[in-house]
Amino acid sequence: MLRNPLKILMPLMVFIAAIGAWETYVRFAAVPPYILPAPSLIAATMKLDWPILAASLLVTLKTTLAALALAVIGGVTLAILLSLSRIVEYSLYPFAVVLQVTPIIAIAPLLLIYMPQDVAVLACAWLVAFFPILSNTMLGLQSVDRNLLELFQLYGTSSRQDWDARLESRLKALWYLRRPAALPAFLAGLRIAGGLSLIGAVVAEMAAGSAGAGSGLAYRIIESQYRLNIPRLFAALVLLALTGVTLFLVLSFLSRFLLRHWHESALPREA
Repeated sequence: MLRNPLKILMPLMVFIAAIGAWETYVRFAAVPPYILPAPSLIAATMKLDWPILAASLLVTLKTTLAALALAVIGGVTLAILLSLSRIVEYSLYPFAVVLQVTPIIAIAPLLLIYMPQDVAVLACAWLVAFFPILSNTMLGLQSVDRNLLELFQLYGTSSRQDWDARLESRLKALWYLRRPAALPAFLAGLRIAGGLSLIGAVVAEMAAGSAGAGSGLAYRIIESQYRLNIPRLFAALVLLALTGVTLFLVLSFLSRFLLRHWHESALPREA
């Protein structure tokens, strides 16, 4: 149940007022639709062109979700390896930083040369979403209280001092101590990566410039721009915005659901 209805009512009122002002200005100023279409025309265009836009939305959404899933698998796995071994961290983490700071629009043409188009688009979206998962999960795994870690190691000390015993101790600490501590940071990275995976998919689709039945929403935007079909361009933008907002809300709900009973960020605030 929503504790504070103003969180919904206030943004909704501002949004309705903005849409109303937009509609009023376009009608009274007689702005041509190829310059600035009215919200009513955008809605009518979305309804009329829904078969085309829905197919493109599905393509972009599949790429986004697949890239996010691969980023979670790869980012969490590498973060665990880096947290268990300083040698692995020193060897691999700089390359992850290089991939993050290199603009994806510069990498996309190279990937499109060496990979099939669908794989290249997926790789671009994955590269953008990968680093937030990796860095946040690493931060969480390395943020365990040193006193708790030493106490855990003290009580888990075994008479065996071989390599297997040390590995077993590290894995137990990872599962019972580091994993819960890293969950809030991982979920924060997941929310960031969700939006970035959509951005990466759109940028890659624009770089690919693919046409036909397998085109995403990014190509529909470029196509509408060239044809001066501005209402369809705005309709595609609205669908992209709604997709990003929905993805963020779903991941925020997941974060609150997993942390609601024990973490300060998800506990209800007192008035």
